[in-house]
Amino acid sequence: MIRALFASLLFLFACSPPDTAAQSRPAAPPPAGVQEAVFAGGCFWCMEHDMGALPGVVEVMSGYTGGRNANPTYQNHPGHYEAVRVRFDPAVISYRQLVDRYWLYTDPTDNGGQFCDRGSSYRPAIFVTPAQRADAEASKREIIAGGRVNGRVITPILDLGRFTEAEEYHRDYARRNPERYAQYRAGCGRDARLREVWRR
Repeated sequence: MIRALFASLLFLFACSPPDTAAQSRPAAPPPAGVQEAVFAGGCFWCMEHDMGALPGVVEVMSGYTGGRNANPTYQNHPGHYEAVRVRFDPAVISYRQLVDRYWLYTDPTDNGGQFCDRGSSYRPAIFVTPAQRADAEASKREIIAGGRVNGRVITPILDLGRFTEAEEYHRDYARRNPERYAQYRAGCGRDARLREVWRR
């Protein structure tokens, strides 16, 4: 309990916006030859960090999706998920491979948040276009059938709507604030829980 409280305080402190913080903004289209995928898995800093390390990923952007607010912000995003937009080179990594990796970065048994971050904004979800749905559903079926998860897989696969990029101070957080990020991630118990869920 104390550990979770400590991690939450670190998160709130680190997420406090500076007075000059840029506002969230709608997403620009990807460059030619680059595809996109959108995932939610709790703290978008952690998802950004983990997905960005994959070969073939050219950009990961934190943001908000899944809600009705036309201009969500960190202080005002009711109904939205904290999510990441992953831009990737399909010649290096396919969408299906990306989804297969996504699962390993989340606790797919928890629909009340992820790790120490609780509430609807931190729920896991895969957001898909019509062309992506079959691959995402096949990946989910394989994860369930494989029996690797310690619990019931409940992460939903949802239709992708508007994605709004997060404020500048949230972007690329782990690289720009490595010590704070490491303290947050350890204090939140993310890696320890992942080992439990995935029977590592």
